[in-house]
Amino acid sequence: MILLGVTGSISAYKACDIVSTLKKETEINVIMTKSATKFVTPLTFQVLSNNKVYTDTFDEHIPSQINHIELGKKAKLFIIAPASANTIAKIANGLADDMLSSTALALPKHVKKLIAPSMNMEMFLNSITKKNLKSLEEQGYKIIQPQKKLLACGDFGIGALAEVEDILDEIKSVYK
Repeated sequence: MILLGVTGSISAYKACDIVSTLKKETEINVIMTKSATKFVTPLTFQVLSNNKVYTDTFDEHIPSQINHIELGKKAKLFIIAPASANTIAKIANGLADDMLSSTALALPKHVKKLIAPSMNMEMFLNSITKKNLKSLEEQGYKIIQPQKKLLACGDFGIGALAEVEDILDEIKSVYK
């Protein structure tokens, strides 16, 4: 099973294509941050994945199951696409205050991890973000580098989410 985290970024809509493509080959579950739900609704991902979408750490329907633990146990691959600077910082620094960051910190060591940043150029190039990405690499995450192009804010530079095809290629290279 692939576990996809979606964070608050204008490029969240591209995660729909990721889910739609992956669903043809494997089971996929989606975790969304509260900010992500401002860009794309959980219902969209529910329909595309044919699975419940997780947005709240405390929304537990089965009393004997803790979702942020169980999802990690079932996953073979964990990917966050798009990954905001906020979520990158949370995970890199061990902050678990939502469903996505709690699940990321509870992942078993054998789960393969990918992260695809998407943000404004200045945010991406900020030394703090660079430090956080380096920390994630040290924790076993493979970084899918963003593109250099015209960004949603109107600036031209690095920070746009990698092309969906490139993300899917990375997923296929590690998910066997």
